[in-house]
Amino acid sequence: MTTTELGTELPFPGMRSGIELVPTNDQPQTGKEYTSDQEVRWCPGCGDYAVLKAVQGFLPELGLRRENIVFVSGIGCSSRFPYYLDTYGMHSIHGRAPSIATGIATAREDLSVWVVTGDGDALSIGGNHLIHALRRNVNMTILLFNNRIYGLTKGQYSPTSEVGKVTKSTPMGSLDHPFNPVSLALGAEGSFVARTIDSDRKHLTSVLSAAAAHRGTSFVEIYQNCPIFNDGAFDAIKNNDTKADAIIPLVHGEPIRFGVEGAKGLIRDTETGGVKVATVADVGEAALLVHNAHSPDPSTAFAISRLTDSGYLNQSPIGIFRQVERPTYDDQARAQIHSARDAAPGTPQDRLAALIGGGDTWTVV
Repeated sequence: MTTTELGTELPFPGMRSGIELVPTNDQPQTGKEYTSDQEVRWCPGCGDYAVLKAVQGFLPELGLRRENIVFVSGIGCSSRFPYYLDTYGMHSIHGRAPSIATGIATAREDLSVWVVTGDGDALSIGGNHLIHALRRNVNMTILLFNNRIYGLTKGQYSPTSEVGKVTKSTPMGSLDHPFNPVSLALGAEGSFVARTIDSDRKHLTSVLSAAAAHRGTSFVEIYQNCPIFNDGAFDAIKNNDTKADAIIPLVHGEPIRFGVEGAKGLIRDTETGGVKVATVADVGEAALLVHNAHSPDPSTAFAISRLTDSGYLNQSPIGIFRQVERPTYDDQARAQIHSARDAAPGTPQDRLAALIGGGDTWTVV
């Protein structure tokens, strides 16, 4: 049994040090080893099944022991995730999963910490917890399942439901302007922000790999279909007849091009300062925007994320929007603790006695 030390190369670049690796003389892990004995209880056809299968198949690639992986969830259909994985996990309280995960990641640097949440759980009661986890850049990976509806409570509109959405709680149509989760994460200074689709196993796995490799908070929005209460919400990007024009793939270092035979692309919008869709034949290939996920300035990534909500109703950028390095909260917190401990004189017992007896004291008689 071996434990990594500071500076030791880990299976994914950037993975926090201190995580105990699977011994090289052990048999390779498989997805079956990460599958618990619990009955999976989601509605038939739910997109959660596809995500669960992808995660179970992906986790062995991390090269970690199962006891060094923790999944924390909030409340909602997706929050049953920890029951179905043979790792450590916690089904926590509504909206607070990022806060609980922050404590785990800060206290235990040897753990790979994951948060599973939904659009209602994360963006309604949990909105404040989510944005602070992102700005702090804690070492965790947040998977936000977005089906644009409240599924567990039977079909009320959610913070990502479109304006005019008719539901049990909005019989005359929703008046709320929806959140764009990717825009929100970028605005909160997220250091890794991505979007993928439940039904695209290859793309989903590649994004999860990059998210797990990132040091800091990785935020991944997953478009996930709810066949009971919001079926067909993502038909435009899933239908074989329309998805070529609906999906805008983002690949770092490559021109942003999409459509049948790459006929469309993104260019700078000189009037607004943002980006817009153009026909390649009209503007020329040289005018196409080259995606730079590593730019320290998130302005362009934010502009690209707005395409989902700015009149392009049947188009959506998919991929890694932003991937940059900056100091993490938990690493810095541990460094402060070590610094204070090393600077304090005496034994731990002496320091405890000084703490208890220090400052203003009095005797009760």
